[in-house]
Amino acid sequence: MADKPSSGEILGVPYNFERPSLGRLLSSYWQPDKGMLVEKPFGIGYTLNLANWRSWIVLAVAGGLYYQQQSARGAPAGDADEEATEDDDGPVEVIVDDD
Repeated sequence: MADKPSSGEILGVPYNFERPSLGRLLSSYWQPDKGMLVEKPFGIGYTLNLANWRSWIVLAVAGGLYYQQQSARGAPAGDADEEATEDDDGPVEVIVDDD
């Protein structure tokens, strides 16, 4: 049986299943001469290049959205949005009159 390559590209998407090392992980996430996205050090696809300022903006926006979502779950009991979601939890009976 022929050896299968452990890294390469399929349909333009890179993959790398070589055994990861600490040096390779660190060097792949910090590439000042590359763009915002770089090939993942292990797995399939791309990841953020932390040496690019745009990646930090993406992380800040994602963190802000996550914080907003978590704080919305802990909203007070009298909130109108929470009342609407409580009604959606149970079954609803719909009667259609053909007259």
